Amino acid sequence: MEPLIILVTVTLALLAARALGLTRIPPWPFAVRMGLAGMFTATGIAHFVGLRAELVAMVPPALPAPELLVTVTGVLELTGAAGLLWHRTARWSAIGLTVMLVGMFPANVYAASQGLSRSFGDQLLPRTIMQLVFLAATVAVVVGHRKSATKLDRAASVSV
Repeated sequence: MEPLIILVTVTLALLAARALGLTRIPPWPFAVRMGLAGMFTATGIAHFVGLRAELVAMVPPALPAPELLVTVTGVLELTGAAGLLWHRTARWSAIGLTVMLVGMFPANVYAASQGLSRSFGDQLLPRTIMQLVFLAATVAVVVGHRKSATKLDRAASVSV
């Protein structure tokens, strides 16, 4: 549940700041990017500190080297979070994180089916809904990035 709270809190805080007149904060795709960057930073760190044992236990037994997989996905999450911070790499990072979310979902299904889930937010239905929210956010960054890039291109061509 914490990743969802981070995503929503950071995104809404930036949207509110912009609505209150802080025009130096870019439009909504930026707020969602920063929310995702905060979320993936937290979840990426959790792959190494705090929840590592639980994450290793979530890896389905059919997959080899669970510790290595948790390490690789943690590095990918941290790399994706960093990529979201820079406009030029944000779209590609969001695409990569979308693919990773889809690829990692079977671990959530396995954890729920094996009773490895400790809290309500880790049970299958709430986790599936959260995963859909995360996917919607990454896809929104991809789509919103394309639209904001088009606006930037138009502005640049008008001013030349």
